[in-house]
Amino acid sequence: MDGKMPTLMVIAVASYLLGSIPFGYLLVRIFRGEDVRQSGSGNIGATNVSRKSPALGAVTLGLDALKGTSAVMLAYRLSGGTWGRPKPYLAMAVAALFAVVGHIFPVWLRFRGGKGVATALGSFLVITPKAVLIAAVIFVLVVLVFRYVSLGSIVAAASFPLLLLKGMPKDPNALSALVCTAVTSLLIIARHHENIRRLLGGTENRLGGKRP
Repeated sequence: MDGKMPTLMVIAVASYLLGSIPFGYLLVRIFRGEDVRQSGSGNIGATNVSRKSPALGAVTLGLDALKGTSAVMLAYRLSGGTWGRPKPYLAMAVAALFAVVGHIFPVWLRFRGGKGVATALGSFLVITPKAVLIAAVIFVLVVLVFRYVSLGSIVAAASFPLLLLKGMPKDPNALSALVCTAVTSLLIIARHHENIRRLLGGTENRLGGKRP
């Protein structure tokens, strides 16, 4: 484990820096000349950006997911991952965690970022695509039934460690990777604290409805 620590530290720092690139903020600033943090929910994620421009919101979604994918692929390469061999799950889970941390707490914006859902999606799509697919189905079903995007994100994030636990192959670092995944999910859920408060108070905005 000691020999892996320097590599994991490099992966953590690089993933944080990749995750901290504030694409939503930059796109709205460049194309609209506005600060997206001054409107809507105040975060820099795709949902809030789409309130300014659906097209920019879609681009933000893709780029935020790409941050996570890039971080995990970098971890894969730095850990000596090669085609046909078991994935270095711990290194990739560390990359996913710190990419999400970077997105939620970007140093460039005084640690005020987004909620991490798209970045987590892009990260874990590389690590365990089957679990991501099931989580995506859960998200869609919750949104269709209850019409709350935030609730869908929260339920999908909460279910993800359980999905990963069921599908994780035998690996000496499986438990550590699972812990990283659970922390990632908890961060995303915690970042939805305002949505949770509004859901409990019955004031959360429904999909297709007017904002209260």
